[in-house]
Amino acid sequence: MLMFILTLCFLAGFSFILGIFPLDWEARPTLRGTGLEVLSRRKIPNPLKVIIQTLALINRPLCSGVVRARLIKDLGTAHVNMSPEEFFLVKEMAIVGLLFVTYPMIRADMMMFWLLMSISVGYMLPEYWLKGKIKRVKIMIAKELPDTIDLLGLCVNAGLDFILALKWVVEKSPPTVIVTELNTLLQEINVGKTRRDALKDLSLKYELPDLSSFTRTLIQADKMGTSVSEALNVLSEDMRIARFRRGEQQAMKAPLKLLIPLLFCIFPVVGILVAGPIFLEFIETNPLQQLGK
Repeated sequence: MLMFILTLCFLAGFSFILGIFPLDWEARPTLRGTGLEVLSRRKIPNPLKVIIQTLALINRPLCSGVVRARLIKDLGTAHVNMSPEEFFLVKEMAIVGLLFVTYPMIRADMMMFWLLMSISVGYMLPEYWLKGKIKRVKIMIAKELPDTIDLLGLCVNAGLDFILALKWVVEKSPPTVIVTELNTLLQEINVGKTRRDALKDLSLKYELPDLSSFTRTLIQADKMGTSVSEALNVLSEDMRIARFRRGEQQAMKAPLKLLIPLLFCIFPVVGILVAGPIFLEFIETNPLQQLGK
């Protein structure tokens, strides 16, 4: 019971640590300098966040080279408003919290094993949280992309060029992950990046097959001078078919996933209900003694 309470306290503290860093990626996307209304408000600096950012500077030597590039990419893909140094600080706080929570339950002969396990688990927990958040973001993009392509196709068919259609979709659509990325794409094009480079960067950021097909189709249409509306219509239909196939695949996996709770939860109960009365009657009457007589 004590271990269960201590585990709950650790999870609560770890959730509080993660809650310190605001995740504002679901906010309404806006365009800067294009006449749209700026919805974001000026925030007062949080003293606690300032302290954390200052402490995170200690981890700057640890966040360099390939590690820093990977963390910047993963944090940007997950839409987490956190620097690599701050992410390392979260790992260190998780390690310290795990050591503090599990220390009363450790014997002297298990001290080395306890240290190694606490450091490993505390280091990997934020990584698993980040990977799970990236996976959820990618699932949301794959789900929302066909509808967004439909809107772009309608705007292009109505007479708008691709940039104006992109601007209209960003302005009028509800806040979603893909709309936020299209807003970023539009801002990059407005500041001077070419359309091809902006689309390539968007494709490399998520490495999704559907998003790669979308960007590759637009790049090919821009390079060859073909109609963007026809390409968007064909691409939208293909993505809807692919999404339907993924739904069928998930539905086919459902019986296999239900097999484990069926074996370990339902069958034992059925066995108790069926065999329980027979076993009790066998104990009370004991027919083996009657056969012996």
